Amino acid sequence: MDLLSTALVPRLREALVAAGFTYDGVAALLGPVAHAALSRNETTPGMRIAGGGSPLETLTRLWPLQGSVDLAAAEAALPGLVDPLCVAGLLERSVGSVRARVDVRPYASDDRDWWVVSDLTPGLDGAPNRVGSDHVLGISSASSSLAQLTVRSAVGRALDLGTGCGVQSLHLSGHAGEVVATDVNERALAMTRLNAALNDVAIDVRSGSTFEPVRGEEFDLVVTNPPFVVSPGTGELLVYRDSGLPGDEMVRRVVTGTPRHLAPGGTGQVLANWVHVDGEPWQERLEGWLAPVDGRSCDAWVVQREVADPAQYVELWLRDAGLDRAPDYTRRYDAWAGWFADQGITGVGFGWVNLRRTDREVPSVRVEEWPYEVEQPLGAEVESWFRRTDLLAGLDDDAVLGTAWQTRADVRQETVGAPGAEDPEVIVLRQQRGMRRARQVDTVEAALVGASDGDLTAAQILAAIDELLGTPSSGEVNGEVGDEGAGGGARDRAGDGAGATSRVTALRELVADGFLVP
Repeated sequence: MDLLSTALVPRLREALVAAGFTYDGVAALLGPVAHAALSRNETTPGMRIAGGGSPLETLTRLWPLQGSVDLAAAEAALPGLVDPLCVAGLLERSVGSVRARVDVRPYASDDRDWWVVSDLTPGLDGAPNRVGSDHVLGISSASSSLAQLTVRSAVGRALDLGTGCGVQSLHLSGHAGEVVATDVNERALAMTRLNAALNDVAIDVRSGSTFEPVRGEEFDLVVTNPPFVVSPGTGELLVYRDSGLPGDEMVRRVVTGTPRHLAPGGTGQVLANWVHVDGEPWQERLEGWLAPVDGRSCDAWVVQREVADPAQYVELWLRDAGLDRAPDYTRRYDAWAGWFADQGITGVGFGWVNLRRTDREVPSVRVEEWPYEVEQPLGAEVESWFRRTDLLAGLDDDAVLGTAWQTRADVRQETVGAPGAEDPEVIVLRQQRGMRRARQVDTVEAALVGASDGDLTAAQILAAIDELLGTPSSGEVNGEVGDEGAGGGARDRAGDGAGATSRVTALRELVADGFLVP
């Protein structure tokens, strides 16, 4: 697949643009039903629509739908390019028809259209989905999750660790002065280079495992969707998901290695799986990965989004590898499940690890479980959490009380009680955006948030509340609740005496969680 030494790339780009082969163009052509079916790997509804009459229909049938197209239609949509693209390995032709050998998929962000070259999508229309060990995954739910999580502030240097086909690098190119992409899969690196050229962006593509290609270098932003699948690390391995290391060792190495490659104030974001081991709280396991390294410390926000039991996890990844119909499926299942049992693994968590290098003696670390619905993209919320954490670290209790806070615009109050009762039994503050956190509060905290409009300090508001209610300015602090009213399960470790039940601690928590902003 050697397009870079020719003039084909700009010609291909021109043909894609001329055909209107964009994400919105394909979505409009297929309509909501067929487009949704394609996201489920079903092409029949789309094939009924994309008959091949226009260049857009031809390219949609050829690539997203992975069907054959008439040679004349292909030549009309890709003028002068069909034979060269066959030679380059993107297409193949028979006497009168053309098929794709790799995928060229339109992709988009809020302000940019791209095209992403990857290997063909396996398992369309119920077909077998076995792939080769060096298969290059296209746009996946994991890559989309990381893209939505990433902080999008302008930065000087960014690292896409384990780039795959380069999706994260394309995003990074919009707000980073320099983008470095690494991978161990040479086929993936070739596709990343092609995607950089096809989208006319500059990406420094390097070969090597984990941080070896960037030894001694620092970055303002590191993003990675590493091969995080938890397994014994033996047998057949798919490079895009299997590291060859047992358990969650690859994720541990990435998380502990990231601070060494963050510039001061730099951010690291990792999409990850981690094991739950019998007798060891998963939070403590991850907190052990977040200790300062070589004098560098990071504030950290870890969120566990879901947990799969061992059986669910094995079934998921055997299906992903196309082995659920294999003759030895039961043997593979039993061996993997048996290894989990031998290791004392009771489940596997999936979530995010967000790091920011602060070099504080006692960094702020928050590890929580949050399975509830959030608003995507979440990058701005991650950036806001780091800003709030940094702000609170620099304020003593008097300064926190002496600040004029303001209630975030999306916060709403919910009350529960008997009809006609003078006072509600439960008061909940709920955010409508971002993490959509909910916090059960008492009357004083609800009044504090309700009166915080940026004019009076928290101390002044609390004094007025105390005078009005005849209550002291300290009391029990209620905890976070989720969508079902259950505790959010957060664990905070910081140097400000977290866990105290004073009003100032409650105030700090309201700021840390984003209910109040400066």
